[in-house]
Amino acid sequence: MTNLFTRIKNTITADLHEALDQKDKQNPIALLNQYLRQCEQETEKVRKLLERQYTLKDEFTREYHQAAQLAEKRKYQAEVASKAGESELNQFAQTEYQQYADRAGRLSTSLEQVKGQLVDLERKYEEMKHKLKDMHLRRMELMGRENVTRANHQINQVLDANNYSDESYSKFKDIENYLDRLEHQVNSSYYRNTIDARVAQLEKEMKLEESKSI
Repeated sequence: MTNLFTRIKNTITADLHEALDQKDKQNPIALLNQYLRQCEQETEKVRKLLERQYTLKDEFTREYHQAAQLAEKRKYQAEVASKAGESELNQFAQTEYQQYADRAGRLSTSLEQVKGQLVDLERKYEEMKHKLKDMHLRRMELMGRENVTRANHQINQVLDANNYSDESYSKFKDIENYLDRLEHQVNSSYYRNTIDARVAQLEKEMKLEESKSI
């Protein structure tokens, strides 16, 4: 039974992947947008890591200065105790000084490592931002070319009656026929009005001539 469910699951997964592959082939811009979103997410993760690294550097710097200051303080106190003949106090101050000095040394090494890692992260983050920007620009270029390709395809369909659908082509023919009829009506109305005006003028002139002859 388990094997049966496994085969069914694998079959469904394979069919789903095939469907997604076909979808990606049909809409490459959508696939590119998905990749861009993933890159944006990765870039955001690096930005957050960079912020944490800055915070870590500040913490190491603060701890280093504190340890160095305490080491100097205990060193001075040990010298004072030694001059005063306070051997136990001198021994305690010497022990404290050594602990703080060792801590300051470790913190100094860690701080330098953090600074180096920070520089490397900053460089990689800037590279990722530039690459992401370039990818956005390339997407715009691809979208522009895709739009032109689709527009030319539509234009060619409109201009080529053999490739354009009968329904859509008939609409253009109907509009052309309507424009022809409208032009004919306008011209007929113009000529008709012109004839009426000319005949009326001739009648007026003839009546004027008749009145003069009388």
